[in-house]
Amino acid sequence: MNFREIARIILHFATFGFSFYCLSSLDLARIMLNSPDKRTKAQLLLVMMSMALGYLSAQFILAIMYHM
Repeated sequence: MNFREIARIILHFATFGFSFYCLSSLDLARIMLNSPDKRTKAQLLLVMMSMALGYLSAQFILAIMYHM
């Protein structure tokens, strides 16, 4: 592995952690309607949204870094 690949992996984990931290302030269990197991589904939704936002943020940062 070279430096760019390691930096890319670290950036993806960092943006995932940051997006999870930011999205964890949302009370998704309260937003979801009439679900018997709202807490589990809300936690899974939080993780999936954090992964998506973290990926998009990392790709944006990488695109800026590599095209300058």
